[in-house]
Amino acid sequence: MPLTIDIPSLAALPAAAAQLRDALGQHSIILFEGEMGAGKTTLIKALCESMGVQDDISSPTFSLVNEYRNGRNQPIYHFDFYRIDDPADALRMGALEYFDSGYLCLIEWPSRVETLLPLQRLLVTLEVTAAESRQLLVTEVE
Repeated sequence: MPLTIDIPSLAALPAAAAQLRDALGQHSIILFEGEMGAGKTTLIKALCESMGVQDDISSPTFSLVNEYRNGRNQPIYHFDFYRIDDPADALRMGALEYFDSGYLCLIEWPSRVETLLPLQRLLVTLEVTAAESRQLLVTEVE
C-alpha cells in the first residue's frame, strides 16, 4: 500500500526524512522521481542525515555516484543519472555491482537506467505542491 508523506515546508523536511527512513524496510534500491528542482537531492541529504551520515552530501551530477557512510559505518551510494544518455554508460561505471551490493542505493533519475534496475525496489515520487511544500508518494515496485 502506498505511503503519502506531506512536507508543508523546509522546516518539516527532517521529520519527513525520518518517516521515509522508517518506511524503507529491507529495500536497498530506492528510486527518486520528480521534476527538475523538485528537491530530490535535498530530500536525499535529509534522509542521509537521519541515518547518521556526517559526510558532505551533494548531487553526484558529474561523478554519477557519491559514497557516504551511515552512523554504523556502512556505505550508502547516491546516484544521479540525469546526464546518462545510454544505460551502457552506467554499466561501464559499475552500476550493477553497486545495485547488487546489498547496501543502500539512492537513485535520482532512475528512468535513464530502467533496464539495469533490480525488480524489487522502492519508488519515491516527489510532487511540488507549492513553493516550499512537497508531497512524497512511496510505492513498492516488484
